[in-house]
Amino acid sequence: MIDTPRLVDQYCHGVLRTELGLGTFEAHLGPAAVLPASGTTFFDTQTGFAVRRWCPPLLGLEPHCPPARYLARRRELGVAETGRRLLGGAGIATYLVDTGLPGDLTGPAELAAAGEARAHEIVRLEPLAEQVADTSGTVDAFLANLTEAVQSAAVHSVAFSSASAARCGLAAVADVPGRGEVRRAAGRWLADRPAGGPLDSPVLLRHLLWIAVGAGRPLQLHTGDRDPGGLAGFAAATAGLGADLVLLHGAPHHRTAARMAGVFPHVYADLGAALAHTGARAADVLAEVLELAPFGKLLYSSGARGLPELHVVAASAFRAALGRVLGAWVMDGAWSRTDAQRVASMLAADNAKRVYRLG
Repeated sequence: MIDTPRLVDQYCHGVLRTELGLGTFEAHLGPAAVLPASGTTFFDTQTGFAVRRWCPPLLGLEPHCPPARYLARRRELGVAETGRRLLGGAGIATYLVDTGLPGDLTGPAELAAAGEARAHEIVRLEPLAEQVADTSGTVDAFLANLTEAVQSAAVHSVAFSSASAARCGLAAVADVPGRGEVRRAAGRWLADRPAGGPLDSPVLLRHLLWIAVGAGRPLQLHTGDRDPGGLAGFAAATAGLGADLVLLHGAPHHRTAARMAGVFPHVYADLGAALAHTGARAADVLAEVLELAPFGKLLYSSGARGLPELHVVAASAFRAALGRVLGAWVMDGAWSRTDAQRVASMLAADNAKRVYRLG
C-alpha cells in the first residue's frame, strides 16, 4: 500500500574489503568489540535473524537458509561481488558516510560505486582533533589549527559527528568554555597525552563541539545507550545559532530522542539503530517514535558498519515497518493514503535532503 522511495542513509560507515570467516562475520553482528558467549551465536539475535531473512535472496539463496550455507555462498561470490549485490539491493540513493572509524573500510566513493548511489562525507570531530594535535607543537598552535581544521572540513563535508557528546560534560555544563579554561585544558591534555592518544578532555570536547556549531553544518551526536535527555542543555544553548543537531542511535531511549525533536526546532531524531536492531519488532518501535515527534523531524539511517548485510537489514526493516504502521492507519481510516505516502517520503529521504542541503 505504501511505496517507499530510494532512501537517503543519513548515517553509515563503509564496508570491509576483506573476506570474512564465520567467527569474524558473526562478531560484526553484535555490539562493537563484543564477542558472543561460549556456546552462543550472534546469529541468534534479531539482527542475525534479519540477515537470514533479507540477504540470502540477493545472493541467489532461499530466505532463512542456515548461516553456514549463506557464508559459503558469500565466499563463492567473493567480497566485491557480494558487496555489489547486497548494496545494490538495499535501495539506497545517497549515503552519508562517517569516515572517522579505524579499520579497512571502504570510503564514500567506493560505497557509492558498489551501491550505484551517491555518497557524501561526514567528518567525525574527535579523530580530526587528534590529527591536529599530532602536527601542532604548542598549545596556541593546536587551538588555532583546530579551528581552521573544523572550518576547512565544513567546506567538503555535509555534516560533523561526535561520539563523545553524551559523556563530555554537556549534561552539567553546556555553555561555551572560556578561553582560559580551554588553554589550560589543552596544555594538560597535550602534556599528558601518549602518542596517538584519544581526545578525552571534557573541556576540549565541549570546545570542539562549539567550534562545529559555529561552522554551521549539521552536528550528529551519538547517544549510544545513554539517555539523550542529558543533551537538552546543549540543545537549548545552541537554539537559533544555525546548526541543526541530529540525535543518533536513540534505542533504547528512542522516546526521549523523539520528544526532544518535538521540543527543539533544530533537533532531529535518527531512526537508525532503533529499527535496525529490533528486527521483527521494528514496526512497534517506529509507531512509538511517530507518537512523539513531528514527522518532519525524523531521519532514516542504517548506522551500518563493516557488513553490507547491515545496510540491507536496516533498509528492509525500515520499509517493512513503515508499510505495516502507515498501511494499518490507512486501512483504519485514520490517515489518507496520500498523507501516508507523503510522510513515508519525508522519513525515507526528503527530511534528510532538507537538513543536509542535498539539493
